[in-house]
Amino acid sequence: MTKKIPVDITGLINRVKTEISEFEAHGVRGVLGLTSDYKIPEYLGKGILRAKHDVYCYRDGTARFDATDAPLTHFIPREIGTPVSRLHELGYITDQDGEPLISDDQVVELRVQDIVVSENCAIYMVKVGRFIDDCLEKIFGLDRYYRFDAQEDVIGQLVIGLAPHTSAGIIGRIIGFTNASVCYAHPYWHAAKRRNCDGDEDALILVLDALLNFSKSYLPAGRGGLMDAPLVLSVILNPTEVDDESHNIEVCRRYPAEFYNMVAEARHPKDVENLVDIIASRLNSPAQYEGFGFTHSTSSFDAGPKNTRYKLLGTMDEKLGAQLRLASLISAVDAKDVAERVLSHHFFRDIRGNLRAYSTQKTQCQKCRRIYRRIPLSGNCTCGNKLSLTVRQKNISKYLEVTQKIIEEYGLDEHLQERLKLITASLDSLFVSEQTSLTDFFES
Repeated sequence: MTKKIPVDITGLINRVKTEISEFEAHGVRGVLGLTSDYKIPEYLGKGILRAKHDVYCYRDGTARFDATDAPLTHFIPREIGTPVSRLHELGYITDQDGEPLISDDQVVELRVQDIVVSENCAIYMVKVGRFIDDCLEKIFGLDRYYRFDAQEDVIGQLVIGLAPHTSAGIIGRIIGFTNASVCYAHPYWHAAKRRNCDGDEDALILVLDALLNFSKSYLPAGRGGLMDAPLVLSVILNPTEVDDESHNIEVCRRYPAEFYNMVAEARHPKDVENLVDIIASRLNSPAQYEGFGFTHSTSSFDAGPKNTRYKLLGTMDEKLGAQLRLASLISAVDAKDVAERVLSHHFFRDIRGNLRAYSTQKTQCQKCRRIYRRIPLSGNCTCGNKLSLTVRQKNISKYLEVTQKIIEEYGLDEHLQERLKLITASLDSLFVSEQTSLTDFFES
């Protein structure tokens, strides 16, 4: 049984403002509802402080910055904008050849749990750090911890790297910045997040934020509620425990002539394994952490595009078109195979999922957001406002046109064509109907 209880919102906010010594609420905004088991909200004071520092809250109580993964094993101090003196304080004393690190043009080997973040990430981390310090001081009565004044203060701070659909984070340390929209880190570090360094986007969380503000009680009660939450935290990275895809990286400084001869003969990779130094041969030894080499130098590791095309392109049609055009330009890629995989593994699955969701959906009030499994006889919500569907026709049919276009342009097999026909027939049975009357069934 439920009942309505009046709440003095103004009085509540004024009381909390006094408790945290804030003169205004900074435009704090709430959510429509909670999906956790006990529906216990976070302390309002944290919300006010988040609004003050322009920090966004994830469903588990943490603040995150999402960044595209990019692998990195070596860097030059000037590339990451960190002075040599500061790198000395972080433990970088020598360059990759063992010579004393004295110039910002020397090549330095990246330690496996150090990362280089985007400047935008650093700016956001400064905001998060200030928010956490306010929480410590104004809510918990403790000393401020981060005391961030500028972007450079983020250097040396610990963060948690966390991939979507997982519940295990890995500790990392920020040592510098890049103007590209990526997070540069050792392949080990990305692999420790259950990633294979292929451009996925993962989250970065300040460690103290997770320790102070994370709570399992905030997580949704439904299936998958524990996903994307730092339930487990790895402090020390063990190369033997990460995805073995990162063990296939070559760490030699040159390839022997015999290697090129065997490549010309199209020999199996296993045949040349002993000719090239790879990480797999270094595991369970001190060499698994350092002494990695590379074959070609670069002028600057972030001299290329600053943003991925996926972010720059707008619609899914544009993104897919660019992907297929690129596939057609690369000799090593079968564009037809790429098209088939996109349709089979993404578009068809998406259409079927939306079709299923449409047929089992509920209705929702446009104002109070109350959800109904069955539409009331009145056709309206108990509050008097109209109801609307949660899944619409356009959600299902948005990929049909581009799917048909791909099948025709690339001459894809009849199996995919038949799958499209079946899906189209299912949609027609739902949305395309003709008005009939009783007289239509009478014989003339």
